[in-house]
Parts: sequence; structure tokens; C-alpha cells
Amino acid sequence: MAAPDLSANLQEEATCAICLDYFTDPVMTDCGHNFCRECISRCWGQPEGPYACPECRELSPQRNLRPNRPLAKMAEMARRLHPPSPVPQGVCAAHREPLAAFCGDELRLLCAACERSREHWAHRVRPLQEAADDLKGKLEKSLEHLRKQMEDALLFQAQAEETCALWQKMIESQRQNVLAEFERLRRFLVEEEQQLLQKLEEEELEVLPRLRENAARLVQQSAALGGLIAELEGRCQLPALGLLQDIRDALRRIQDVKLQPPEVVPMELRTVCRVPGLVETLRRFRGDVILDPETANPELVLSEDRRSVRRGDLRQALPDSPERFDPGPCVLGHLRFTTGRHYWEVEVGERANWALGVCRENVNRKETGELSAGNGFWILVFLGSYYNSPERAFVPLRDPPRRVGIFLDYEAGHLSFYSVTDGSLLFIFPETSFSGTLRPLFSPLSSSPTPLTICRAKGGPGDAPVP
Repeated sequence: MAAPDLSANLQEEATCAICLDYFTDPVMTDCGHNFCRECISRCWGQPEGPYACPECRELSPQRNLRPNRPLAKMAEMARRLHPPSPVPQGVCAAHREPLAAFCGDELRLLCAACERSREHWAHRVRPLQEAADDLKGKLEKSLEHLRKQMEDALLFQAQAEETCALWQKMIESQRQNVLAEFERLRRFLVEEEQQLLQKLEEEELEVLPRLRENAARLVQQSAALGGLIAELEGRCQLPALGLLQDIRDALRRIQDVKLQPPEVVPMELRTVCRVPGLVETLRRFRGDVILDPETANPELVLSEDRRSVRRGDLRQALPDSPERFDPGPCVLGHLRFTTGRHYWEVEVGERANWALGVCRENVNRKETGELSAGNGFWILVFLGSYYNSPERAFVPLRDPPRRVGIFLDYEAGHLSFYSVTDGSLLFIFPETSFSGTLRPLFSPLSSSPTPLTICRAKGGPGDAPVP
């Protein structure tokens, strides 16, 4: 027999009658025919016998597949002698027939032989173009959803970047507070200064990477969504065969898309500027301040001892004068400052809002303009969960103060506010060149049964007598 005939016979004997390819893990049936184990298993897909041989149709009462190792070796030899030619696009790798149908259950392309196999008898098999048109519509709906996800991702990304910038500004502002406060307390507080700066840096290192990670994660999600959208847009432009090729992987990645919103990071600083013993030191300059009724707005109600003020529901019939605030809900303290250091404390309790500070004595008390330094007012305004000043943006509070200490150093141009409860710095104005006469200012802002109450001085240098 000629060598080509032997080679052809070897190929024929080493080929599975089901997949028409070289045997892979060949097994023998009771009737003596050989098939790939996976091929015969798919062919005998029913749970119970009898089972018909695909070649001779002889029935077997039960599965009795015996491995055929010599045939496996022969198939390997044939594979080496005659390696299978590359499967062209659009041709079934198993049967070398054109791909002309699509299985909706297994989401793969089928040739005519695949479609006739027992494996797909109960499956939803449709013509190529019909299946492509249906899946194209689904992909277009998926694209609409993914584009919306992309918009949300970009929005989250912008918010995350804005939050990072805001957090950095807050950190920087608090760092400046710490540095300025410790500079005034000379060398014996340098160690405390460094400790607080370290805590603030640790908080920055703890929170800022999380915020940056949020932003980076959203950038990655946006990039991934953009890539998937571009891929699907390109796939939708392909003919049916290209659109459906490997569609299972594309549909799986579409289903796996899930936008992860950024982690919610609290924006309140845990680290506060607290100098041990500072409030006790400032109390050396404590003056006994009481309210001046001649300056009180007609809506304000003063206590008999002139230490408390609240905003009433009715306007009182009081004589109008240049000294009286109207319409602003303010009242001044009786003390006048033109030099020196001065400190006083105000019980604010659980009031939702208030304003405290100092102003020049010659301010216009009849206008409703902004109470800013440019108009002669240096005040701190508390609004529920944060405080602000016309000179700076708002700063969130973790624990609103119940008692506020105000310290004025006239010559140094220094005005600062403290929470007496824990001794922490609430706010410090930029260094200012004060001029003229300054007076304490109090404003309850809104109606509340809780008044603003000036705490009594307990004696010490700098105290002023009550007139």
C-alpha cells in the first residue's frame, strides 16, 4: 500500500465520527466503536438509557465506556504527522462547516452539524441575522445604561476632587492656627506644638489618601466604562458574524459593570488646636463685662443684672438714638478698649446660632450691611454645626462649644475665640492693626429660650470694676 494511503488511513482511524477531529481521550462502547469522551457524553445527554451508538445505532442498556489508550497514542501520532489546519473565521472548529445559526441558551455560534446534534435539540437556536438583530437591540439598551453610569462616574469624580481640595484647605487652615498659637506661647510649648502638628499630619495622611483613592477609583471606573462603551459601539457596527463572535464574554462584562460610589468620609477635623493651660493663662486678663442697654436693639431682652440677652418675639417701645442697633439684633458691652489685653467668657449653651466679637465704637448702627472687618466688626458667627466669619470660609464643628472665651490683644492686633469646655481654639482673625475704641459685641441672632450669658469674672489682674 502506498505511503499516502497509509497516512490517509491513519488520519481516518484517528478521527472521531462525531466531532470529525482527532480523538481526544478516546473511549470504546460495548459495540466496539470509538469516540471522544466529551463527544459521546454530549451525544448521550439523557439521564437514563438505553443509549444508541452514533455509528451503528446498537443500543446499550447502560453507559459502559472503556478508555482506549492505544487509540489515544495513535491519534497523537496522527496529530503530529498531520496537524489540523487553522480554522478560518466563520467556520465551525469542530465540524469545519459554515457558522449559520446561534444558540441563545449557550450564547455561541453553530454550524448545521452542531444544530442537528442532540446537545441543542431543546435549545433556542435561531438564524444568524435574526439573533444578531435581537442582541444588537439589547446591546444598544446596555449602551444607554452604561453612558448614564459614565455620567454618574464623572460627577462622582468631580465631587471627589472638589472634596480633596476642600479638605486640603481645611488642613492648611488648621495647621496655620496651630503654628500661630504656639509661636505666641514661646519655647516651653514647642513640644506640645510638634505633637499637635504630628496628630494633624496623621489625620491628613489617614483621610486624604482615602479621598484621593475615591477620586482615583472613579477615574479607573470611568476609563473602564469608556473602554467598554467604545468596544460595544464598535461591535454594534460589525456584521452579524462579527457582532456575535465571542458575545458571551461581552455580555458577561456588561452584567459585571457596577459603579461603586465613593466612600463617605466625614469632613470634621478630629485634631483641634489645644494648648494646655492657655485658657487659665488668658483669664489673668479677664474683665467683668456687662451689657449696655442704651445700645440694645428693641427686639432684645436684657436681664436685670445686664449679663444675659435673648431675642424676644415683640419689639419694645424704646427711644431711638444713634447708639442703639436697629435693625441689627446686637448689643454692646459697657467696657471700652483702646489698649492692653482683655478676656471675657460667654455661656452660649445649646443655642442654634449666635454671634460674638468686637466692633469699633463709631460703627454705623442703623444699616443692615455686612458685619465685616471692613465695616468695623470682628465677629464669629455660629450657625448650627459650623462657624464662619466674613474673613474666612465656614469650618465644620465636631463638638459645638457651650461656653466661648474671647481674647483681645489690642497692640498685637490679635483676636481669638476658644471653647472653654476643652480649651481648644475655635477661630483666630488674621493679624489686624486696631485703631480707635473697641467694644464687645453680642448677638443672639434668632429667638430662643436660651440666652447669651456673660460669665462673671472671679478676680485677678486686668479685671475692671462694674460701674
